[in-house]
Amino acid sequence: QVRLVESGGGLVQAGGSLRLSCAASGRTFSTSAMGWFRQAPGKEREFVGAIDWSGRSTYYIDSVKGRFTISRDNAKNTVYLQMNSLKPEDTAVYYCATRAAYRPASQSKTDYPYWGQGTQVTVSS
Repeated sequence: QVRLVESGGGLVQAGGSLRLSCAASGRTFSTSAMGWFRQAPGKEREFVGAIDWSGRSTYYIDSVKGRFTISRDNAKNTVYLQMNSLKPEDTAVYYCATRAAYRPASQSKTDYPYWGQGTQVTVSS
């Protein structure tokens, strides 16, 4: 049984920062790619970024490149999403997700069978 729990969301002014955390339990976290997705009201869930199981490779959508950073601490079974220079259009529920062991990081939400419950990020203008 895989369990992912996000935390760190909240309300922030434009230009501010937040760090989201995703704590994993129930499986071998250190061998699994992790993805971050977000869903704004009335929109589909979209890929934000991902990190491979080793932590050596990260991937981002263009709109967050240079502002968001994904990292992981395998000793703590936790992945992070550092979000800087936040914009109102970043407002969404943010989800972390994980794949089966040793599968590569992916931008497709259908490749991730395990999801957290989400955490709300609201950026005010």
